[in-house]
Amino acid sequence: MHDITSALSVTFEVRGHPPQKTETLSILSAGHRQAERVRTLLLAALGAAQQTGWTPLRAAVALDIVVRGPEQHVGSAPRFLAGVADVLSDKRGRLTGTHLGVLADVTLFADERQIRSMSYREELGDEPSYLVRVTALGV
Repeated sequence: MHDITSALSVTFEVRGHPPQKTETLSILSAGHRQAERVRTLLLAALGAAQQTGWTPLRAAVALDIVVRGPEQHVGSAPRFLAGVADVLSDKRGRLTGTHLGVLADVTLFADERQIRSMSYREELGDEPSYLVRVTALGV
């Protein structure tokens, strides 16, 4: 699902669970145990950005995540929010190596400090997936 009704928000669905920030080692590091989740999120964000013509924001943003799966509780909301925010912000200067290739350039907003509103919700679903929405605030 992609929302192309507004240039002020981008919405996309991702299969699996979101990446979680659970340790001091960057989830963007080569070989990190969250590497597959990071790559899956970046591919979905790239597709949504290309489809909608999204350009990275430098103003305040809201980040909303809806996690779905057959389990009642799938993980830690703060860890999921931190992981998704980290992956979708500008990665320049935070990467070591070239393991992400062109995905290293996928950015929906410049810096995590731009996030002024965050929401997280879990819903029951047949398969693990999550919806991500980034919205420009105060525009």
